Parts: sequence; C-alpha cells; structure tokens
Amino acid sequence: MDTQRLILFVIFSMSLLFLWEAWQKHQQPPQPVAQQGQPPAAGVPTPSVQATAPAAPAPAPAAPDAAKARELITVATDLVRAQIDLAGGDIVSLDLLHHKDTVDINKPYQLLTPAFRYAMQSGLLGAGLPTHKATYTASAREFKLADGQDRLEVRLETTTPEGIKAAKILTFHRGSYVIDVAQEFTNPKAEPLSAHAYFQLTRDDRAPPGDQAMLQTFTGVGVYTDAAKYQKVSWSDIAKAKTSYPKTAEDGWIGVVQHYFVSALVPPEKTAREYYAREIGKDLFSAGVILPLGEVAPGATATARTRLYAGPQDQDQLKALAPGLDLVVDYGWLTIIAAPLFWVLKLMYGWFGNWGLAIIGLTVLIKLIFFPLSAASYKSMAKMKQVTPRLMKIREQYADDRAKMNQAMMELYKTEKINPLGGCLPILVQIPVFIALYWVLLGSVELRYAPFYGWIKDLSAPDPFYVLPALMMISMIVQTKMNPTPPDPVQAKVMMIMPFVFGVMFFFFPAGLVLYWLVNNILSIAQQWQITRMIEGGSKGAVAKR
Repeated sequence: MDTQRLILFVIFSMSLLFLWEAWQKHQQPPQPVAQQGQPPAAGVPTPSVQATAPAAPAPAPAAPDAAKARELITVATDLVRAQIDLAGGDIVSLDLLHHKDTVDINKPYQLLTPAFRYAMQSGLLGAGLPTHKATYTASAREFKLADGQDRLEVRLETTTPEGIKAAKILTFHRGSYVIDVAQEFTNPKAEPLSAHAYFQLTRDDRAPPGDQAMLQTFTGVGVYTDAAKYQKVSWSDIAKAKTSYPKTAEDGWIGVVQHYFVSALVPPEKTAREYYAREIGKDLFSAGVILPLGEVAPGATATARTRLYAGPQDQDQLKALAPGLDLVVDYGWLTIIAAPLFWVLKLMYGWFGNWGLAIIGLTVLIKLIFFPLSAASYKSMAKMKQVTPRLMKIREQYADDRAKMNQAMMELYKTEKINPLGGCLPILVQIPVFIALYWVLLGSVELRYAPFYGWIKDLSAPDPFYVLPALMMISMIVQTKMNPTPPDPVQAKVMMIMPFVFGVMFFFFPAGLVLYWLVNNILSIAQQWQITRMIEGGSKGAVAKR
C-alpha cells in the first residue's frame, strides 16, 4: 500500500470513528437482563424496599394528572427561577437565569419544563400517606432570595383524610443549582406506621432543542453507584425493560442527562436506597429513588432528604457535589485524553479571557507537542513529492507487470531513503487526540453561547455565515496541492474531492470545532511549506556541488 492509499484510508477511518463515537454517545448498546419488580400499576404502588436494606425495585409512582388545574407558586434566587405546582408540590419549571434559551436568546434556558413534561416530583409511600397527587398549601405565592440571604426555604403542607400531617420542604441556596428536598410527616396513629419516601424526575423521550442530526448527544437516564460506576440508560432500553443498572445501593445518584445540562437526585451517603427507571405513560418516563423511613412510632416525626442538582454540566460543581456526578460530561473511551485537554483549555481561558483564543492556544500547544511527528510526516511527503515523476515513469514502464512495478518502486524508496509509510504513521498517532478534542469542544457547556470575535457569537453553534467552514475548505485544498500527487488518477481525483466533502460536513459543525481545524490546518501548511522548502533547497545544493 503506497502513501496516498494509506492517507485516504486514514481519512475514511477518521470519518468512521466520528460516526461510531456519535452513535456511542447517542445510545448505548442494549444489555438484556431479567426485569425485576412488577410493571407499573395504576396509582401509587407499594414499595419493595425494606426498612433495613433495599430489595427489588418498586414500580415508579404514577405521573401527575395533566388535566388538573395548576395553582403555581414562584421561587426566585440569583441563579434560578422555579415554579411549584401546589397540586402535588412538584417543581414543574426551572429557569436557569445565567444560561440563554436555545431558540430565543432573550429568554433564560428552561431545564425543567412543561414542554417536555419534565418535572421533579416527590411523595410518601405508606398507609394513608400523601403522594405527589396530594394538594399542598404554602404561606405565600412568591418567594425571593433577599440580598444578604444565603438560603431560602419553601414549606409546603398537607393533611390527609386520615389526619396525617405532612410537609415537603424545598431549600434553595445562593450561588448554587442545588435544591435540598425533604419529605416529613408525623404519625398520629396509636400504632407504628411503615413508610418510605420517593423522589423522581419525569420527562418525555424527545431530544432537547438544538440537538442536531449530525451531532446527536445522549439524552436519557444516568445512574451511578460506587460498585457499578456510571451507566447510561436509554429511553428505548427502559421501554423494553432491558436495563442492567444497580437497583439497590447505599451510595450514588440517579438523574436525567442531556446535552450541556443535567438534573440529578443525590441522597445522603451510606443510606439504603432503591433506584428505578420506568415508562409511566406514552413516551413518558420517570427515574427516581425510594428511601426507607422504617417503622415510625406513634407521635414521632420522620424525615427523608435528598439533594436535587438541576443545572449546567459544570464539572467542578458536579465533582464537588457527589462522586461520579462529573461523569455526565461523557467523553467516552477517550476520557483519559479528553479530561487533560479540557483542563488545559480552561487554563488557557483563564489567561486569554476568550474561549476562541483558548481554542487557538490549545491548538498551537498540541501542534508543538506533535511537532517532531509532524515534521517526520512532512519530510516524508516532501521527499515523495520529489520522486513522484520517477514513480509515474515506473508505473508506465511496468504497467502490465505489477510485481516488477512494486519491486522497482521499493528499490527507488530504498535508494532515496524514503519510508512510504512515514507520512501516515504520525497521523495515526494523532487521531485519538483529535477525536478527544472533538468531544471536549462538543460537550463543554462553557462554550455554549461563548462569543469569539465579529460574527461568531456562539462557539457551540455553526458559523451563521459559513465563513470558517469556507476558510477551512480552502486550507484543505492548499494542503492537498502541497502533497505529492498520487500516481493513480482515481486516487488523485478522490484526494481533490475530499476537501469539499469535509468542508460541507463542517458547515454543520459548531464554530469552535471548525476554528480548531482551521488553525490546525494553517499551522500544518506553514510547517509543511517550511520543511518542503528546506528539503528542496538541500536537494538543489547537492546537485550544484555535483
């Protein structure tokens, strides 16, 4: 296989790797296992969790009645604005005030939203205890975090027909996307009462707005335990009852993951819990956790608590909140390379104060690291370009005898001290780095609506005027012209077409990714031009001495 064939093979291999990575990010392969528990029943089920240790998972609590009239209360902090439905005490909408909407940039991004039936629900399970179908009352219709106030508590109360008083307490914090959620009740009966609390996120299975067909990312359930680590569970696997995540544990979290954002339920560590993910209606799913409250004595009060994180996939915040929560920023099998790349990218942003300049700085740094490999590649291609006319003559001379043609070509390579694979091996070594950086730039919420200069207002979105893709296409054409022309006419035509194929693909890629490739191409052209000039100058000098 000659150099040009190998280069062509590398290009197509990279394309296949990108497609494979995109498929992996979108949906994990199904892993059929025996489904535990019973299918969801109407109403609120009896949990299978025991007071001392969790057992088989229980069906998820039923979805709220969409036909109910909503009486909403509003909660506002410095980071979020939430609406709570008193019919159930659910958080039915949550605006992230520091993040713009994907469609209308004049609005804040709404993570929990009625548009996707996306809500956070909670309730109690036990004889006569209120579920998320109960009606609650609140002391006010609007709650706002005041200046100098670090936390804001919203208390919702209800009384069941059996006379059981219960409360749902939501505590919001300044500078945080964490909401503490507590369920409490007092047992008024003369005998002990066995109880459990559940906390769940409901959502339909649609992808979030702006999720492009060519750049699909995972939307579904994420589960983490210390024993099984992070697992993604697709909506289709939940619907088919093909899930293998841990159902019981004493650590971890469960949540709903989508591009750039996550909502996760994080119970206290070393607390028995039962995780579940169920289809509870047409294209509607719930993922949650059940916590045992044990036997509650007469007159005693029991409380179950969890934390809800609903916000951007900021790795520092997620890592500080719970082990493994930062893994929702999923770089796949190249995490070992991608994580350091992101760390360097953030470091450079701290220096430059602009994510576009940080991308350029990171590109230059990567190019410097691989300079020796790239130099070897370009030297090999420069030498190949010099002997291309002689290779063409050999192909013409031995057109009918392929064995002699290959032998003559190998002798020429040996005489000129050329390694026909020398131009491609460095490219193969760099492919994992390129793909890892691709996913870093694609998955980093920090680049969402991050401006560069001029017309580039959002590095996570395609260039609105296609200037960067056009420039990148031109740079690829220049690179192709600088490379030795393949002796095979068919290969030559394919190599000329490739810049246009890749250029069209990059028209739909985020501007940050295109900026990286453009800068990388420009640096490659400069390096290749300099090396070619040096080799050609050395060859002319040698000829002059003769």
